[in-house]
Amino acid sequence: MNIRRVRFDHPDAVKLNDEVQAEYHVRYGDGGDATALDAADFDPPRGAYLIAYDEHDRPVATGGWRSQDHNDEGNTDGDAELKRMYVIAGMRGRGLARRMLTALEEDARAAGRLRMVLETGTKQPEAIALYTSSGYEPCTKFGYYRHYEESRCFAKAL
Repeated sequence: MNIRRVRFDHPDAVKLNDEVQAEYHVRYGDGGDATALDAADFDPPRGAYLIAYDEHDRPVATGGWRSQDHNDEGNTDGDAELKRMYVIAGMRGRGLARRMLTALEEDARAAGRLRMVLETGTKQPEAIALYTSSGYEPCTKFGYYRHYEESRCFAKAL
């Protein structure tokens, strides 16, 4: 797996984002994640967006983080918010998500962020399993979906 830093508006990032949004729609029936994102949210040093490519240079996994500080949506100073973690269906179960998560944590730590936070949902049990097995613990809800019953938020000190 070759991990590359790209912009969130890179064609491969757009393609994988469309795929993950379609999967969210299938799972939740709501059209996908409505959290507002901008390509600049992931520009260094306040964020990063990564894509993993296979040996045929095909994009197979993605994820990013963006800086969050104290705000009205429940974040605290020093947060790095994990966004758009996704592995294409044919490549799941090979440890790609865990490798992507580790790369994102290392990048956020190097940028001076204090903790990684994320929001997922009850209809993504494999995501919850990945995060909890990687040291993430439930935290106070934050973000766009903080008032939704199906929302689950997790955090890990960096």
